[in-house]
Amino acid sequence: MKKIAYIRVSTPDQRHDRQVEGLREICDELHVETQSACSTKRPVYNEVLKRLESGDMLVVWDLDRAFRSVVDALTEAEKLRARGVHFQIANLNIDTSTPAGIFVYTMLSALAEFERRTLSQRTKEGMAAARKKGSRIGRPRVLTDEQLQEARWRIEVGGKTTASVAREMDVPQWTLSRSLRRQAETVQ
Repeated sequence: MKKIAYIRVSTPDQRHDRQVEGLREICDELHVETQSACSTKRPVYNEVLKRLESGDMLVVWDLDRAFRSVVDALTEAEKLRARGVHFQIANLNIDTSTPAGIFVYTMLSALAEFERRTLSQRTKEGMAAARKKGSRIGRPRVLTDEQLQEARWRIEVGGKTTASVAREMDVPQWTLSRSLRRQAETVQ
């Protein structure tokens, strides 16, 4: 029986050290992926699943490192079980090869999804409250209103193309086009 670890972080600036340290001693192989769990393409995860054979165990440090939702977690665990592959959440010492492990796993999957959805809801509510107070949410604007007025003048009066003005302003054409469109929508 091989114990194969799947380690995931969502973004390149996140560190996987905690997972590696926790799994290094108990697993035969460690596989690291930098990808959102919500991504439809997780090549390392898919490769790990292909490598697992009957009797092997897939090990993750935390439940949310492998699955997107409670349905996904339960579906994947059932697929693994049908193949004779066990699943372990190391930091909770949950092993789905036992009935008690399956029960706890099911409950924790639901709790993890509840936590994700609650966090998402709070974030959206906070953003709505900030917008209501006049705060701008998102990345800072690349071009000021004055720069956009200048660009619009060069295009409409000066006869230049959006692409040439974007090059002159050292921004991608789509940035200039989108910014001009947003400015026009705001004025209306």
